[in-house]
Amino acid sequence: MTSRAWLWSLVVAALLLLSPGAWAQGKQDFTVENQTGYDISHVYVSPSDSENWGEDILGQDVLEDKAAVDIEFDRADTACKWDLMVTYADDDSNAFWRDIDLCTVSVITIRYNRKTDKSTASFR
Repeated sequence: MTSRAWLWSLVVAALLLLSPGAWAQGKQDFTVENQTGYDISHVYVSPSDSENWGEDILGQDVLEDKAAVDIEFDRADTACKWDLMVTYADDDSNAFWRDIDLCTVSVITIRYNRKTDKSTASFR
C-alpha cells in the first residue's frame, strides 16, 4: 500500500469514527417532549422484556407542559426495545407505550386529546 493510500484509509477511518452515526449506533438516548397541556410527575422507562417499571427517572422533578427532558442511557445497554410510562401530576393517571425502538427513535412527543381522553405519542 502506498503512503498516499494508507493516509487516505486513515482519514476515512477517522471520519467514520467522528461521524454522529458512528457514535449513535446502539445508543438509546432520547428526549421526551410534553405537549399534553398538563404537567407530568413521573416518567418510567424499562426494557420491553421486563415486568417492572423501575424508578421514576424524573426523581423529585416534574416535566411541565411544553417542556422536554433528555433521557440518557449507559453505553453498556444494548437492548433497543423499551417501554415508556408517564403519570400525570393532576390526577395520577398513567399512559404507556410498549416496544419503542430506541435505537431508531430520538424524540418522543406526548400529547393528550381532551375530547377522546387519550394520550398519544409520536416518535421521530
